[in-house]
Amino acid sequence: MHSAAVTAEGDRIRWVELPGRDPARVYVHGLGASSPAYFAATAVHPLLAGHRSLLVDLLGHGHSDRPVTFAYTLEDHADALAAALRAAGVTGADFVAHSMGGSVAVVLAARHPELVSRLVLVDANLDPLPRVPGALGSSGIAAYTEEEFVAGGWREVRDRAGAHWWSTMRLAGLEALHRSASHLVDGTDPTMRELLLGLPVPRTFLFPEADAPFPGADGLTAGGVSVVPVPDCGHTIMLDNPEAFARAVAEALAP
Repeated sequence: MHSAAVTAEGDRIRWVELPGRDPARVYVHGLGASSPAYFAATAVHPLLAGHRSLLVDLLGHGHSDRPVTFAYTLEDHADALAAALRAAGVTGADFVAHSMGGSVAVVLAARHPELVSRLVLVDANLDPLPRVPGALGSSGIAAYTEEEFVAGGWREVRDRAGAHWWSTMRLAGLEALHRSASHLVDGTDPTMRELLLGLPVPRTFLFPEADAPFPGADGLTAGGVSVVPVPDCGHTIMLDNPEAFARAVAEALAP
């Protein structure tokens, strides 16, 4: 376990690091998740092992600190992650980033381009979303006010999330979870999709084959993004079909 202070107050991001060759690979989890729990099997898969790999927990999540004074915007997450990577001596890394983590990775690539050489986005959020009471995921969390969520709304989210997601969501700070979800559904300006299209690095977008046709896939493809369906999986592709996920990532990161 490694860590680095990423705020003026000394709040620390933590990550599990596997030694290996460059370029480094940075794995970034989604909302309420943790990279070691979601990506450990991927990082050591025979098709992907051998590279220096950092399985990073975003601020407010997993093993990292959970400051209540942090805003948890996508930009804030990206800047904090960038600070941790600089402390780790990482430049020109390959990113494998899931869901909200993919949104953070896109913003990071736009704001800190020297840190990123390739992006593999895993069913990442690219567009703003509505707030929907009772919905699973960021839309449902963001439908509460922060006060409602902290006072007890989180229990309803826990009951909807299911045992696996809750096993890592319970580690997130309540303020961190709500603010992250709220800023995720609000998106960025320009949008994450627009930022992605403007990036000069190789980009791959993985999504569940069952969700085809992926909205906006033609525009992404026209903009140079490789859009790849993965069979027999849902949103957590790396957990639902680890072999197909490892193959897809390996193809995206092939020399």
